[in-house]
Amino acid sequence: MGMVERLGGGTGGVSRKASFPPVVAPTTRVLILGSLPGDASLKAARYYAHPQNQFWRLLSPVAGVDLTTLPYDARLAALLGRGIGLWDVVASATRPGSSDAAIRDAAANDVAALIATLPDLRLVAFNGGTAWKHGRALVGNIATLQLPSSSPLHTVGVAAKQVAWDAVAAHL
Repeated sequence: MGMVERLGGGTGGVSRKASFPPVVAPTTRVLILGSLPGDASLKAARYYAHPQNQFWRLLSPVAGVDLTTLPYDARLAALLGRGIGLWDVVASATRPGSSDAAIRDAAANDVAALIATLPDLRLVAFNGGTAWKHGRALVGNIATLQLPSSSPLHTVGVAAKQVAWDAVAAHL
């Protein structure tokens, strides 16, 4: 899954962090792309593992199941069963901490190659502005949607975010 390697030899080295493999199926209709997993997610080797990240809460109404109550593997299975896939636009980058604003030296995932394997794909939704900025040019002619970030650092209330996230359901 994801990884962190220290560069620079001493305690002041910069962290280079890598994304997880995509979670998709041939029947994926919506691909949600984040930027790069945060430290809590990297440590847990799970997408959106930080307890204050609102991803699973925001996606629950779209998926039609309370994802927050399910074990991680069941969450992923529920998403795949509903036609929703996950990945990140950044394959690896240096970043102290978890803030997207601190991402440097980003290498992109081959989003176009993944999209080419998804014949039923209807929408690529970007979880936040950084994912949108790094990824919108990678998707080709597929419809896109920029979602407000599920990160706890994005301080817009969950109710305001939910309206935008609910729009994903129209593409399933």
